[in-house]
Amino acid sequence: MRKALGLAGLAIVAAPLSAQTLDSILSKYVQTIGGAARIQAVQTLRRTGRFTGGGGFEAVVVQENKRPNSVREEFSIQGMTGINAYDGHDGWKIEPWQGKRDPEALGEEEMHGILDDADFDGPLVNYQAKGNRVEYQGIEQVEGSDAYKLKVTRPNGDVSFYYLDTEYYVPIRIDTQRMIRGAPQEFETSLGDYKQVAGVYLPFSSESGPKGSSSTDRSKITYDKIEANVPLDNTRFTRPGARP
Repeated sequence: MRKALGLAGLAIVAAPLSAQTLDSILSKYVQTIGGAARIQAVQTLRRTGRFTGGGGFEAVVVQENKRPNSVREEFSIQGMTGINAYDGHDGWKIEPWQGKRDPEALGEEEMHGILDDADFDGPLVNYQAKGNRVEYQGIEQVEGSDAYKLKVTRPNGDVSFYYLDTEYYVPIRIDTQRMIRGAPQEFETSLGDYKQVAGVYLPFSSESGPKGSSSTDRSKITYDKIEANVPLDNTRFTRPGARP
């Protein structure tokens, strides 16, 4: 399973299980994926790849991130490109397949998702400064591998359970719980194919869907290329026509 996840190239940080604490787990996570200095040296990321949905539906995807919390996601199919974006304050979208060419505000569910995607390093790095609460909840099996279970509670109330491989200290699954319009929603995401980008290990593939759904009902994103420190002007993330 670990080979399939693309973890073979990661450095192993050995430590007895009995000595593990939340801080030591997070410290080893940061150390394993590249170290604090290399992580902070990455100021922008551009991910390019393909989306595959149920029934073989495919699209080209591009995700651009810029510190501290700006993101732009493009989804292209049949000559049309949709956009979801967040500039650190305002979330907006353009949906040409709905006949909408002008930007409009993201909905409640979309905002929850875009805020997750906008967190440049994810919720575990510098979690206290972000207002996140992280709790260690023991070891569980994830597809045949032992994983540390960490509960992450964000300021907006969203709760995620991060499962970090006990050998390589990287997330291999994320379960997320949200309240959308008063109703609970649960999703799960599997991560894999970790590769180095500018000295930092990042997952090149993810598979997501409602919790408990079958693989045929899940969407998959596979990145062909992830580039670091590409020039990205702030206007890439700002809603067109918005006042400066």
